[in-house]
Amino acid sequence: MTVHDHLVQFHRLPVRDFGGPEADHAEVADHGAVAWRIAVEPYGDDPEEFTDAFQRFTEVVDLTQVRALVIGQWGEAYEQDSSLVAELLAGVKERLTALRALFVGDLVMEEAEISWIEQSDLTVLLEAFPQLEELGIRGGTKLALRPVRHEALRSLTIETGGLPGEVTQAVSDSDFPALESLTLWLGQENYGGTTTPENLAGILAGTRLPALRRLALQNADEQDAVAAALATAPVLPRLLSLDLSLGALTDTGAQALLDGQSLAGLKELNLSYHYLTEEMERRFEAAMEAIGVEVDLSDRQEPEEYRGQIYRYSAIGE
Repeated sequence: MTVHDHLVQFHRLPVRDFGGPEADHAEVADHGAVAWRIAVEPYGDDPEEFTDAFQRFTEVVDLTQVRALVIGQWGEAYEQDSSLVAELLAGVKERLTALRALFVGDLVMEEAEISWIEQSDLTVLLEAFPQLEELGIRGGTKLALRPVRHEALRSLTIETGGLPGEVTQAVSDSDFPALESLTLWLGQENYGGTTTPENLAGILAGTRLPALRRLALQNADEQDAVAAALATAPVLPRLLSLDLSLGALTDTGAQALLDGQSLAGLKELNLSYHYLTEEMERRFEAAMEAIGVEVDLSDRQEPEEYRGQIYRYSAIGE
């Protein structure tokens, strides 16, 4: 499984491609009515540089109206990281006064595998936009964050094939008093995934996340360890939605959830793409039905066997 589709909606707004120099945006009267997507095609005879595309954007679109921005391909994978993007955005922060949502890395498989997307230290975006309510990031290679306090952020999503433990630790050590939704794709060690339950400790304690109601710790090879840590986590009783999908969850992790704190406070629990046995599926579904929790147990996977070894993989790595 990989990322196949660009965002079509972001921050409850339709995504509109800004397009190349020939694009006509005359029919867009309200420049805040769409989430603008800025991207370039780095291949071809005369490719446009991202700096030039961004400059056109600042000249054509009224930045004071822009509420949501989606950043797509900014250069060739493996050759250019997102530091240029962060620098350009921070450079016009005085004009982006209405910006409330930002997604950096809206690339699909045809453009770059998720592990090829080279990010950078994106803490500058949280510092530059104190009114930002939603931040999405795709790609974990070279990604860095520093602990911050941000009063307005309500949703943080980091999608990776392997999330560095240092990034997870920075999120754990940050103060996000308004954060309601947190999504982390933890990924595989082969693709930079070094996050451990210890890195998640601050998140699971919930002390710095008093408003958190939706937690997604997805796409982990070590999903059983994540489930076990969650089962006794102080944050769990406050959650309305828990998502452990896309990972290598087995009966061990499912049993840890059943043996831990009551899950009755959840409205929904997503365990889709998993390695549970059919018997555990039935037991878990019955247990959730008894307490009124809607559970998704779709897309059961079969382990792979090679030379006597059993292998289970999270859904998205490379």
